[in-house]
Amino acid sequence: MLLPESALPDRWYNIAADMPNRAQPVLHPGTGQPVGPDDLAPLFPMELILQEVSDAPEIAIPEPVREILRLWRPTPLFRAHRLERALGTKSRIFYKYEGVSPAGSHKPNTAVAQAYYSKQEGRERLATETGAGQWGSALALACRLLGLECKVYMVKVSYHQKPYRRSMMETWGASVVASPSEETRSGRAILKGDPDSPGTLGIAISEAVEDAAGREDTAYALGSVLNHVLLHQTVIGKEALAQMELAGAFPDVVIGCVGGGSNFAGLAFPFIREKIGGKDIDVLACEPAACPTLTRGPFAYDFGDTGQLTPLVPMHTLGHDFVPAGIHAGGLRYHGVAPLISQLVLDGLVRAEAYTQNDVFASAVTFAGSEGIIPAPEAAHAIHGAVMSALAADDEGVERTILFNLSGHGHFDMAAYDDYLAGRLEDFALPEDEIQRALAAIEPLPKPA
Repeated sequence: MLLPESALPDRWYNIAADMPNRAQPVLHPGTGQPVGPDDLAPLFPMELILQEVSDAPEIAIPEPVREILRLWRPTPLFRAHRLERALGTKSRIFYKYEGVSPAGSHKPNTAVAQAYYSKQEGRERLATETGAGQWGSALALACRLLGLECKVYMVKVSYHQKPYRRSMMETWGASVVASPSEETRSGRAILKGDPDSPGTLGIAISEAVEDAAGREDTAYALGSVLNHVLLHQTVIGKEALAQMELAGAFPDVVIGCVGGGSNFAGLAFPFIREKIGGKDIDVLACEPAACPTLTRGPFAYDFGDTGQLTPLVPMHTLGHDFVPAGIHAGGLRYHGVAPLISQLVLDGLVRAEAYTQNDVFASAVTFAGSEGIIPAPEAAHAIHGAVMSALAADDEGVERTILFNLSGHGHFDMAAYDDYLAGRLEDFALPEDEIQRALAAIEPLPKPA
């Protein structure tokens, strides 16, 4: 199902206006009080800060942002007829394909907006972190299109696993370093304790925040977790609502993979509005068993980064010094989940499942062999969730309409597929004592109400 360019949404949807229980406030780690605009101003342009705390149900998308989004939006929605036949399911499976963007994922939806607002405020440079490289690629693209410098701290294990993601960022003019690096105090501290550290998103965030806070010409940009980032992604779900109507269908199940939560929120939030309004929709968040934040992490206040430079965020967390195993879905290796999603899980509007990577890659290969698209390892978690939902419906003797977000292609992830096809892919069992060790670090922090 294709929409014309004229159907590109002109407003983002803000789920904060409709949630039955508001997300709890982000706290200043020094005072324990809710952070204010002045606390965030060194890192973010004021317009993004206002979006972060807004209660407005919709926020207008600036026309210069929409002009760039038109390079690839609206994105297509497909019915997976061949996947349905391969599974032998009676259910109908649809997917929204975000891999058609120049960076190959959903991430430019917010990268363009963040770069635009930063430039409008007079910033000349953006600093960020990236896991698998999808976010770093997106921000490099946005900065190139809008004339800004871009510095990317890339998680070291992904820096080495996915060298062509780095090449992609550098092609668009970004400067990329492996994190932890020698360029920041937080990076040097990690390397002093563990010279062979594989890095984590939490460590890379510390480096990027330190970089941005130390330069007046630099803003910090991030690809997930915070409210304004999830807001910008809702163009996905708003388009999908219109496309499902064109298809004469409405989903019984809406699925996305979750690390920090941006692509999941982008598809799911507009449908959760329908669920809050009375529609019967099962909303499923899929995460890796090696980093099971929603399924095994408690809801607590925690730092968003390892170096404890960020405010305290109310979220499901495995602890800010938790180091996930080096699974290939690098974009899902984050210790926390967006506060908005965490609250929706608490309220029973979203449920979560965790999968091992061999099961995920088995579904990815089935999808690639039927639909022709090789998915990113992150997005393959949503595919596996859709496969499991369809098979469960068959077992129950019912037919369901299933919609998932295929958030990116896997063209830069072929080493992962090589490992899977050669039988070298390892499933990581996360011991409970490791979770408890990491959670001990958050015991002294304030507790959610």
